[in-house]
Amino acid sequence: MCKSQLASRSLASLFLVGALLIAGCATIKEPVAQALPPPICPVCAVCSQCPAPPPPLPAPAKPMQAARWSDLPGWADDDLTAAWPAFLQSCRGLASRAQWLLWRAACEEAKGLAANDNAVLHAFFEARFEPYLLTNPDATTSGMVTGYYEPLLRGSRTQSATYSQPVLGVPPDLLTIDLSEEVPELKNLRLRGRLQGNKVVPYYSRAEIVKREGEYADRVLLWVDDAVELFFLQIQGSGRVRLSDGQLVRIGYADQNGHPYQSVGRELIERGELKPEQASMQGIQAWARANPARLNELLNTNPSYVFFREVPGHGNEGPQGALGVPLTPERSIAVDARYTPLAAPVFLATTQPNSAAPLRRLMLAQDTGGAIRGVVRADFFWGFGDEAGSQAGRMRQQGQMWVLLPPGLAPK
Repeated sequence: MCKSQLASRSLASLFLVGALLIAGCATIKEPVAQALPPPICPVCAVCSQCPAPPPPLPAPAKPMQAARWSDLPGWADDDLTAAWPAFLQSCRGLASRAQWLLWRAACEEAKGLAANDNAVLHAFFEARFEPYLLTNPDATTSGMVTGYYEPLLRGSRTQSATYSQPVLGVPPDLLTIDLSEEVPELKNLRLRGRLQGNKVVPYYSRAEIVKREGEYADRVLLWVDDAVELFFLQIQGSGRVRLSDGQLVRIGYADQNGHPYQSVGRELIERGELKPEQASMQGIQAWARANPARLNELLNTNPSYVFFREVPGHGNEGPQGALGVPLTPERSIAVDARYTPLAAPVFLATTQPNSAAPLRRLMLAQDTGGAIRGVVRADFFWGFGDEAGSQAGRMRQQGQMWVLLPPGLAPK
C-alpha cells in the first residue's frame, strides 16, 4: 500500500484523507505544516515504496498424476495372488453399476486367469490398467493411513443390568436427502436431518440421541455390555455380537446422523490427558476404564452416531463394505470416494502399525467411512477379532497411494 503525507487539518485535508482511504493508502502520518497538495494526489509518484503485491496462489494440484509401474515401490515383489479374490469381488460389485462397461473387458478376462500364478497376475494388471499417483491439493503425495477391523461384542436380545447399552437401528424420523440428480458434484454426499414442523433441521447429535434413548425402544436391535466397545463398534462400522445363548449375530452399518466425526483421541490429547503416542484405540480404552464417570462426557464430544442393521449369515466372509461386497482382510481399504473410485485397485505404500517396516501391497477400494476424508487417505481393513483389533488400533501411518484404472477411466 502507498504511504502519504497530508498538509494540514483543514477541511480540504480531511476530504483528501477520505479520498486516500478509499483509494487504499494504508498508513497516514501525522500532518505537518506545509502548503496544501495539488488536487491530484501525488502519492503515486512514490509508489516504489509500496511492497509488491503477493503472487497469485498456485492452482490446486490435480488429484491424479500419471505414473509408471516402476514408480510403485515394491510392486514387483507383491504377492498378487493374495489380492486376487478381493479384485474379483470388486468386479462383482461393479457389475450392477454404471461404470461396468469400462471395467467389463478386464473383469471378463480375469475370470479365466490362473489365480495362483503371480507372474500372470502382474502381467494382467500391467496390460489392463494404468497407474495414477494420488496427489493432495498442495501437490504433496503423502497422507494418513489408519486401520479398522470387525470387533466381537457380548450382547443379548433383552435388556438387563449386564446388557444395558442399546445397539440402535435406523430411527423412523431420520431423513436422508440425495441431491446428486440435481447437483452431480454431490453424488458421494448425503444430507441427514429431521422434520420440525415444515422445516428440515439437523438430526440429533450423539449427546441428544443418548439422552433420548427411551424414545428409540422399538429400534433397539441388541443390548451389549460395554459402552466403550459399542462406541468403537460405531467407529468400525460393523461387527459381530455373541449372545448369551452362544448365537453369533452379525451387524453392519445402516445409516448415520449426519454429524461429522470428531476424534476422542485428539480431544484427550488437547486436554493433556494422553500423549499423541498413547492415543491409540488401546490407549483410549485404558483411559475409559480408569475414568468411568467421565466416559459419556468424552464420547459426547464426538457428535456423530451410527445406526446398524442385522446382516444375514455370519460365515467366514468379511463384513460388507460400501461397494456391497465382503471385505477381504489386509486387502480391502476404505477411501474417500470423491477422489478414489470404489472398486478400483490401489497400490498402497505405507508402514506396519507403529513401525517403520514397509507395508506395500495391492489393495481394493471397497469401503468408505465418515472419518475418511481427503485425496491421499485410506483406512486399512485388518479383519476380525482381537489380533486384527490390535493392529488396527495402533495404525496411524503416513503413506502413498496409486490408483490403477482401465484406460477409459483415465482422468482428463
